[in-house]
Amino acid sequence: MATMGRPRLFDRHQAIEQAMHLFWEYGYESTSLNQLKAGIGGGISAPSFYAAFGSKQALFTECCEQYLATYAQVTACLWDPELPPRTAIETALLQSARMQCGSGHPKGCMVGLGALSAVLPEHADVTEPLTRSRARTRAGFLACVQRGIKLGQLPADTQARPLAMVFDSFLLGISLLARDGVSHTTLKAAIGQLMRQWDSLADAA
Repeated sequence: MATMGRPRLFDRHQAIEQAMHLFWEYGYESTSLNQLKAGIGGGISAPSFYAAFGSKQALFTECCEQYLATYAQVTACLWDPELPPRTAIETALLQSARMQCGSGHPKGCMVGLGALSAVLPEHADVTEPLTRSRARTRAGFLACVQRGIKLGQLPADTQARPLAMVFDSFLLGISLLARDGVSHTTLKAAIGQLMRQWDSLADAA
């Protein structure tokens, strides 16, 4: 009779979640194998770790996929054609600020902080999923501004790309503000001030 392999001492889904929090907090390069093993729990050994996840980079990729499918969806509204473009932008900023200041996970945004997560040249491809996500969000802001112009909600001569960059820059800045302990209430008020950029242009349309 064949002997069954030794069962894993951890729940894989939970392990991905715990590892994601570590990468989110410390970044790819600063998160050590020992931290990951301790965070996953269950007394997992290095051989068991590699057997389960393949490598640190492979685990990071899985964590990125998990983050993008869950927390990062706060900006998915940028692509919702049913929402007025101004509403889509404001909703994305408000939802992201609420998430980044929330409890139960590290502060800030793993996508935004991913730009600093792996700075060595040999790790350039590691954070590619997060880079693509930032580019997609940037494109979402631009699409909303362009839609606002097309609908006549913004003047026809509005410079779409610079205006979209204003919103995208603020979104990326929330990560550092949240890490520095700026409250959700303050960020929410700041978003209200930021949206006046749109309103001042709309008044001229």
